[in-house]
Amino acid sequence: MVQILKNHNHLQGDSLYNMGLFFDLSPDLLCIAGFDGYFKKLNPAFIQLLGYEETELYHKPINHFVYGEDLEMTIQSRVNVIKGNPLLNFENRYQTKNGEIIWLSWTSIQAENEKLIYAIAKNITQKKKLEEERNGMIARLTQSNQELKALTYTTAHDLRAPVNNLIAIFSIIDTLKIQEPELLEFLEMLKLSTHGLKSTLDNYVDSLSQKEVLNQPVEELELASIFEKVKNVVNSLLLNSKTTITTDFSALPLINFNGAYLESIFLNLITNSIKYAKPGHTPEIRVISRVNDALPQLIYQDNGLGFNMGKDGDKIFGFKETFHSYSDSKGIGLYLIYNHITSLGGRIEIQSQPNKGAKFIITFKH
Repeated sequence: MVQILKNHNHLQGDSLYNMGLFFDLSPDLLCIAGFDGYFKKLNPAFIQLLGYEETELYHKPINHFVYGEDLEMTIQSRVNVIKGNPLLNFENRYQTKNGEIIWLSWTSIQAENEKLIYAIAKNITQKKKLEEERNGMIARLTQSNQELKALTYTTAHDLRAPVNNLIAIFSIIDTLKIQEPELLEFLEMLKLSTHGLKSTLDNYVDSLSQKEVLNQPVEELELASIFEKVKNVVNSLLLNSKTTITTDFSALPLINFNGAYLESIFLNLITNSIKYAKPGHTPEIRVISRVNDALPQLIYQDNGLGFNMGKDGDKIFGFKETFHSYSDSKGIGLYLIYNHITSLGGRIEIQSQPNKGAKFIITFKH
């Protein structure tokens, strides 16, 4: 090191000695290479990482240690440095003595008079492994999302055929020949529910036809109108369960959101309130809108079985997570609600205690 630095005549005595210590003791990978493509000096950290004997490192060209796939771009980068262009954050791979592939990030500069290149490298192998794992996970999640989207699209599309058949049947039923008021009322409810189901399926198919979730259309929606539409779809469930619903959308009658998503949110919340009502109690639902800290919010509250937040609070919106012993519980509804809201920039919170109902606070993106 001292011999190499003799040309730097502005360094004298202790300064020269300290620079040598810096080179030898630095945990970073320091090296000096010649324009001829050979290492001239390597610090101990670099030698230890590569695992070769010093004589091997100095007597073989640098290209010998570079991973084959990165050789061409490494040669080109060295040519650029020799031409006087500093090299910043250049990444390539080296192969150690034992065959391990390591990633290095380089910063290099040339000294024309000395025909030398001074370089510092950092070992970024662990960072690259983490990036590879992350990219692999993203790829798997993207594939799973596409498969789920395709399955949902197919299901929604295929269900429309039997629904259309039901609508056709209603169109040929001659209600004038039916004398029983209860049967007429039942048929009207069934007809409304069927039309509501068709509308919901149509909306799902339209939404799924969008290229990406983030491109879902957002429009100004009337909360009372959307809620009433969903009530009509589940009207028979509400009547059979004797569910009482009170709403107040006066503080915030309109919301900018995706229509199909909002219908799905209301549908899943209402059906959950009915499904998970306390035994011996009729379901009670209260829904209000408000503006809180300049942000639009929707508050949904019921008097059902509720949740044990200490035990299950971090799992409530998980995929296929169930919390009550019902055979038809699939753990999908709350998962869909969460994703509908968060995919459009909102958030959802829950306040609940076992057997004391649940309160959902939905905050929409302004």
